[in-house]
Amino acid sequence: MALVVPPQIEKKRVKVYELRNNDWFDRGTGFCTGRAAGEDPRIFVESEDQPDRMLLETRITKDDGYQKQQETLIVWTESSGTDMALSFQEAEGCAAIWEFVSRVQQHLMAIAGPDDALSDDAMDNYTHPNPPPLTLPPPELANLDEIASLMRTVIATPQGRDSLSKLVITEDYIRKLVPLVSVAEDLESLDDLHHLCNIMKMLVLLNDTQIIEHVVNDDVVMGVVGALEYDPDFPTHKANHRRYLKDRSKYKEVVPIEDPAITKKIHATWRLLYLKDVVLARILDDPTFSVLNSLIFFNQVDIVSHLQGNTDFLEKLFYIIDDPGARHSRQKDAVAFIQNCCAIAKNLQAPGRQTLYTNFIQNGLLRIINFALLNHDSAIRVAGTDILVAMIDHDAAMVRAYIFRSIQDGKRPLTDTLIELLLIESDLGVKAQAADAIKVLLEPQPPAPVNVDQATRSNGDFLSKIRGNPPPNPQIDSFIQNFYDNSANKLFKPLKDLEKRQSLAGLTFQEVSLFHHLIEILMFLIRYHLFRSKIFIFSEGLPARIAQLLGCPQKHLKLTALKFFRSCIALQDDYYIQQMTRNFLFEPILNILYDTMPRDNLLNSVCLELFEFVKRENVKPVIIHLVENYREKLQGIGYVDTFETLILRYDQFQGYIPEDPTLYSQGQEGTPSRSNVNGNQRWQGVKEMDAAEEAYFNTSDDEDELANKKTTPKRHPVINGISALARSLVDYPDDEEETMDAHARVMERKPIERMNAQAVDETSGASTSPSSSAPPPERMSEKRRREEADEEDELGKLSTSKRRSSSISSTSSGMSMGSNSSNVLRRKKPFMSNGKESASSSDKIKITLSAKASTGGDAKRD
Repeated sequence: MALVVPPQIEKKRVKVYELRNNDWFDRGTGFCTGRAAGEDPRIFVESEDQPDRMLLETRITKDDGYQKQQETLIVWTESSGTDMALSFQEAEGCAAIWEFVSRVQQHLMAIAGPDDALSDDAMDNYTHPNPPPLTLPPPELANLDEIASLMRTVIATPQGRDSLSKLVITEDYIRKLVPLVSVAEDLESLDDLHHLCNIMKMLVLLNDTQIIEHVVNDDVVMGVVGALEYDPDFPTHKANHRRYLKDRSKYKEVVPIEDPAITKKIHATWRLLYLKDVVLARILDDPTFSVLNSLIFFNQVDIVSHLQGNTDFLEKLFYIIDDPGARHSRQKDAVAFIQNCCAIAKNLQAPGRQTLYTNFIQNGLLRIINFALLNHDSAIRVAGTDILVAMIDHDAAMVRAYIFRSIQDGKRPLTDTLIELLLIESDLGVKAQAADAIKVLLEPQPPAPVNVDQATRSNGDFLSKIRGNPPPNPQIDSFIQNFYDNSANKLFKPLKDLEKRQSLAGLTFQEVSLFHHLIEILMFLIRYHLFRSKIFIFSEGLPARIAQLLGCPQKHLKLTALKFFRSCIALQDDYYIQQMTRNFLFEPILNILYDTMPRDNLLNSVCLELFEFVKRENVKPVIIHLVENYREKLQGIGYVDTFETLILRYDQFQGYIPEDPTLYSQGQEGTPSRSNVNGNQRWQGVKEMDAAEEAYFNTSDDEDELANKKTTPKRHPVINGISALARSLVDYPDDEEETMDAHARVMERKPIERMNAQAVDETSGASTSPSSSAPPPERMSEKRRREEADEEDELGKLSTSKRRSSSISSTSSGMSMGSNSSNVLRRKKPFMSNGKESASSSDKIKITLSAKASTGGDAKRD
């Protein structure tokens, strides 16, 4: 049988929705047509803005489960499992597309034949190969048990659920069951009421949109919820759903809505919400929950679209606030109506939400917010705060622009209203919302703040970069400057007034909450407004007042104050640290630490973490201030090593180096540290000898000569007439004159010392060991004489090296070295010819200094 395709229909304006994560996503607005592409009938939606782009192209099949909801919606499930929906602007367009889909599906079912209407699983439930259509017993009290059993059997399969849904809709079965509720109540037949409750549950859980829409109609809803009041799971209890729904005080029409369809949708939406959240909350499954949410969402879209496009309705609504003769109750209802509209707008897509707020603002929404925030009725203040927070969440820049225009026009800005609300409000929830709104409005740019501690450790230029960035918008800059000039003093006046209080023991709960929010706002300001906040905070003396709060009895307020000081130190700004040290703001923090130690509680841990940060980041000004002013207190805290390290750092800053046990061997445990030598004063020379030096001077000459013989092979060998020591001097660059002169002076001293030692030996003969009781000057001269005697052999070898180098041709470097050695010896010949005993006292002093500069003698002693 060939497929007869219905004729193509005209384009109808429509919105395309796709269900993603239980939320309807708006694909866009376009024009819908139904036409055949080849042999496959399809639904096409072309974009309104870009006609070449297709928003939707879906093939119509017999199993897609198309459903028409209300008068403007068509919902179905794609073969991939994605739920789709078309929301038409006009009911005629929806009817045309629905007729096209229905005719296509009828033709597809006819082509498939009757045997394909049900699956094999459904066929197994019936003994007859061609089962008769599903029927239900007449809706009577006597048949309720049979009806419930049959429904329970049928809904076990998807095909059975579809058949039951069609039967219930076709025969209007629910409307026939509703009168039985009243009859069973009159007869007080609890069993029949329990059967009716189970039947209504099964019908609602069929997950059919037409059934659910039918259930919330005015003439049916009371009977349905009346049956659901008698839950067999709670046989001794009865709910009161009907009494709640009959209460007409729940429906308040602030401005008459002339369109009856919108009024009906408003009532239906409220009943659907009640069913979802109260009546069926315990038994809802995921498919039914999704259907209920979809119905609520599309109803809300239709309601908001109608209201925001009705100019006359909006003018009447906003005039109620400005009307001096309007009753207070009517003004309260108007604010509550706007609050409900803003709450609905949270679930809309961004374009629809933007249109709603734009229309509201054009009609004076922010004026109504000012009225609500300062109203004496707490319910109106709560509603106004909700409206403002919803607007700020949607677009904070829009609210800032309005406040800036108010400032330019000389009107009272909205920030002043929020500040007044924060200061006088007794409702803690409203107070918290007002504080959050102030912070969002004062935020100079949208990006979230970074972790200052981590950024400071990872990049030292971080703070300079963020300080150097100007505000992105001069309008925002002017707005923030106006806040510091005119509003900041009023906001933080309660903190400044703490200076007049002698005790903080009588703080009320509202005052504690206020101080908490003010400190939180201050921490926000020091993160975002580095320049302005720095000047304002310390010019007003606010840190001292926050330090005063550290003495209050409320622990959570103490923690908030500690958090402020921790934020200031984390910036590592010299100005903040200087002000904190100058005003001795670390003293109350140390007092809290002393009062809580060594208990492991939150206050103690926060204080320890603050000082641990100072130690880890090595904040030098804070360390110096702490140790110089509170050294004894720091020494008294010994259960952690933080403060011991701080004192050690301070000593290092002052030039005191502690004893390092690794510098001494295990046999020198009694060796004093440097800090104990000469009272930590500058070294003035050797005052007395240690045990090793005493043993050296007590050694006899024979033992000394034997030691010299043992060390002789270690002397530098002579190669090609030049000693190894002399050869090493040639390798230095010629342009380093100072280095060469220094080596030349060393070479000069060694022959002089050896010649003097030879002269002393010839004159004095064999030396005798000094007694241990001889004075230190005699011991030192005897030591020098022995050192000079030890170097006789090297003098002779240097002379031999000089003669050999003058007679043998060598390289340029060798000639240079030979000439240098010759010059050294020639300069010293006149001194040697004067006699071995002709050295003056001044010459002896020179020899003494040269001997001390030489390293040869030291190497021998070691």
